[in-house]
Amino acid sequence: MTDERIALVTGASRGVGKGIALALGAAGHTVYVTGRSTDGSITYPRVGGSVEQTAREVTAAGGRGVPMVCDHTDDSQVAAVIDAIRDRSGGLDLLVNNVWAGYRPYHEDRHTDMEGVFWEQPLSVWDDMFTGGVRAHYATTVLAVPVLRPGALVVTVSFFPGSYLSGEDQVAYSVAKAADDRMIAVMAEQLRPRQVTAVSLYPGLVRTEGVLSAAEFMDLSNSESPEFVGRAVVALAGDPAVTRHTGHCLVAAELAEEYGFTDLDGSRPASARGYFRERAGGS
Repeated sequence: MTDERIALVTGASRGVGKGIALALGAAGHTVYVTGRSTDGSITYPRVGGSVEQTAREVTAAGGRGVPMVCDHTDDSQVAAVIDAIRDRSGGLDLLVNNVWAGYRPYHEDRHTDMEGVFWEQPLSVWDDMFTGGVRAHYATTVLAVPVLRPGALVVTVSFFPGSYLSGEDQVAYSVAKAADDRMIAVMAEQLRPRQVTAVSLYPGLVRTEGVLSAAEFMDLSNSESPEFVGRAVVALAGDPAVTRHTGHCLVAAELAEEYGFTDLDGSRPASARGYFRERAGGS
């Protein structure tokens, strides 16, 4: 064994996953990057990105990027990724469950599928968020546990709607995020004897490719770069006392206050927790 830190970031062709991979690369990690998009076949041309491009940028940032083409709704493909990591690197120090198919209608210009009350939305909205989200996170973690080394960290990217109740939110989205959070809380208890920490991580409004394509309709004054979320993961992965967080839902902007990191431009975005509490009527 060496001091090389091995990470797997799922769904890292673009967006938050890519930002996390790049931040880990800048911190010197070897990062296995998964996704369906390749240089020769971009899944969503409107937002772009590929596993090879992210891996190249991880290496350029100072780490070692390893592209792994994987559809996380196919357990056999996920198992093949885990087997390859075991064979090449001996184990994992960090698993980031970021893959998320829940925004497929946006990427495919089917915005109306995500609008209105739940009975007016196609059932595929639920399936995308659970099959390509919650279940993918669960299955990847199940398959990764045997290769997680003592002291390893599991981070599942979630979001605020799982932590409060508001009728303004999409039913499927809210339930998916609540499911991720409860999944991590229970996993954390069962992983304790293996000396593995598991947390949920809430970004704020992140300037992903999709968000920037709709920037004219949004207030980005308190937004975050994808790498800012990545710096939160780097801080957690480098904390020798990270076990105190196990089972908890953590907010990237609040971790910036705790660990003292900033965004790429030196700013420190405020936590969006208060905004979402207001949406829930102060609950």
